[in-house]
Amino acid sequence: MTEPGSTGGSTGGSPGAEPVGEPVIEPVIEPVIEPGGARASEDFTEQLLGRPLELRRRDVSRAAEVSLLSARKFWHALGFPVVDTDDELFTEADQKALAAVAGIVRDGLLDETTALAMTRAFARSADRLAGWQSQLIAEAVETHMTAALADEGDDDAHESRSVPGIETAAETARRLAVLTDRLEPLLVYAWRRHLSATVARMLADADPESYGLTKMRSVGFADLVNFTALVRRMSERDLARLVSRFEALSADVITAHGGRLIKTVGDEVLFTTVGAAPAAAIALDLVETMTHDDVLPDVRCGMARGPIISRLGDVFGTTVNRASRLTAVAGAGTVLVDATMARELASLSGFELTGQRRRILRGVGPVTPSLLRRATSAARRSVTAQPTRPATPTPTHPAPRHRDA
Repeated sequence: MTEPGSTGGSTGGSPGAEPVGEPVIEPVIEPVIEPGGARASEDFTEQLLGRPLELRRRDVSRAAEVSLLSARKFWHALGFPVVDTDDELFTEADQKALAAVAGIVRDGLLDETTALAMTRAFARSADRLAGWQSQLIAEAVETHMTAALADEGDDDAHESRSVPGIETAAETARRLAVLTDRLEPLLVYAWRRHLSATVARMLADADPESYGLTKMRSVGFADLVNFTALVRRMSERDLARLVSRFEALSADVITAHGGRLIKTVGDEVLFTTVGAAPAAAIALDLVETMTHDDVLPDVRCGMARGPIISRLGDVFGTTVNRASRLTAVAGAGTVLVDATMARELASLSGFELTGQRRRILRGVGPVTPSLLRRATSAARRSVTAQPTRPATPTPTHPAPRHRDA
């Protein structure tokens, strides 16, 4: 990547290299301490990176044929803090990654700003993914160790910790080092698959015969009821397991109906679908699944249909706000939908809709929601008139479905 407006000189045959002493953004390597106090960070780092730490920052920028300033921008986009050192902290992979981004800019495929934004997107996702997977392995290791201590009669076997112990951390690092080469192809595979699906949705949305000039979606929220009370009385470890179970079950239900899990925030999930019927099926299945789960509390769902704005993997707009506000006023184990979604569902079999009283939702305005249920064999679909007094319906749950956790 060349620096805009910079002529740059040549240092050691490196095009655009900067004067000696220019600081560069470099990754900070956190040490992993094994029992007994031995530092094992270097061993685990080289195993995880797949190559030895043998290059200095100038070696990397020179081989990639970019200036140190451009290299600094790249490391910053990756999310690493500034380290003013010239130690051997880099590998051949760092040089190849920098060269790849610089090549994209030189070939005119992307400008520098967009290329760095793309790098930043990779970095944010990879950081969250690495943290998530490390925690999963640490929890599995901790569970195994706790069970072993319990078998030995250790009184401290069930001590609750918010962070893994030193033995757990060391074992987690060791396992991840062994798994890295096997997991890397899965990461690339998953990214290509999701990229393909994203491009397909983008092309469909761009078709004026499909939605005109707006991206129409059904947006749904589902959150755990009385989660604040659970936080107060559960240990941190048990709470983490509860949230993990909620996320896993929600993801299974949402993807089974072709929906997109946009994000999870503790006790809440946000999802979207192209049509109204899949969203309704997702919401009803979420309610049913959590109701019949022995660990999780009930959920409540709110859904709306309309145009949305997509940005950096998230969704925004009035439709999203309306779905969120409907979730906040829904009762435990119930699903509320806005008028637009109710009209679309009214023409479909399998759903029963009951109009509710008009509400003024904060930041949204007046909304007349409908309660969504599955239609029973004896009941017909109906969108009733607004009731003369507030209704407090009790949801009718069909027979439980057996799902894998």
